[in-house]
Amino acid sequence: MMEGPSQVASAMPPGMKAPQAPKASRRSFSCVTAAISDGDPMITPSHAEVAAKVGLATSPGREFYDLVVIGGGPAGLGAAVYGASEGLRTILVEKYATGGQAGQSSRIENYLGFPSGISGAELADRAMFQAEKFGARFAVPAEATAIERDDDHYRVHLADGTSLTSASVVIATGARYRRLDVPRSDYFEKVSIYYAASQAEALQCAGDPVAVVGGGNSAGQAAVFLSRHATQVTLLVRERDLGENMSRYLVDRVRRLPNADVMLGAEVRELHGGEALEAVTAQDTQTGERRVVSARAMFVFIGAMPCTGWLNGLVELDDRGFIRTGPGTSPAPLLLETSCPGIFAAGDVRSGSAKRVATAVGEGALAIRLVFERTRPA
Repeated sequence: MMEGPSQVASAMPPGMKAPQAPKASRRSFSCVTAAISDGDPMITPSHAEVAAKVGLATSPGREFYDLVVIGGGPAGLGAAVYGASEGLRTILVEKYATGGQAGQSSRIENYLGFPSGISGAELADRAMFQAEKFGARFAVPAEATAIERDDDHYRVHLADGTSLTSASVVIATGARYRRLDVPRSDYFEKVSIYYAASQAEALQCAGDPVAVVGGGNSAGQAAVFLSRHATQVTLLVRERDLGENMSRYLVDRVRRLPNADVMLGAEVRELHGGEALEAVTAQDTQTGERRVVSARAMFVFIGAMPCTGWLNGLVELDDRGFIRTGPGTSPAPLLLETSCPGIFAAGDVRSGSAKRVATAVGEGALAIRLVFERTRPA
């Protein structure tokens, strides 16, 4: 669900900041008001209430489908597009909004076919439109809570008490953001800590110094984008090599930023400020040396935890909670198939995945080919 700004603001996952009050009065508010285009305000609405207000489908529409895709990130959208285009009656179920973590990226510059880059939100918009063109349905927001075997099909239970039945399921629930374990982080999350770097956040920190925590592509993209608005960007990276988890083109771009400072082997230890963040203390993990960095906002991109708890042991997981697929799982499945025949995993939720947008989309598409291979008569 990637609609206009007034709609997205109230449909973002927990921890995602909607556009806030003007920078001169950064304060924490106990309730959220959504202004919809018809002029009627919605006070602290739920995701479902916002979706219903703007006319989005939150119910499945029917019970039986050829394919149920759970998760609306790049992998799930890829599966929905290719599944529907191949004639499968396809539905995508997404708990929050389509796009996943990639949907929060201000600009993706290494995705095939977009030499000038594209925002994650726009990429999700286009994918959703494309899937709908082929006949795919979307239930957003709708939460899958369990999957159970039903003869030769699977029944996917939803939080509203309804269920979907399908011969094949693609799990593409991705991962949720990790949060810093630092004193007062809970307080500053209300006013100064962000887990996405969109135009709204950039405008909030315009003319101020900011800190970006993380060493992957998301952190690099955020640093480049925020450097156009902030007076100073300090990138705090736990690894000793900036290129360990970041693509080379981003490493080069970050290094060339005139108002960016990269601190390698650094971890956040303290947060300073009154009503809003004012500075961050970072510690060198080898020498123990501490340095106080001015920052009116902090953007955190330190990885994610797989969204697999709801599966309740249905499929095999690795020691970090990601879904095992392919050779090595039992019984011997197809490449992206889980330990349950007919259930596939794609994207960040899958053990050993590359954690890149292009590969996630590719896995979603490949899962559809494997669906046909699994359901083809012997």
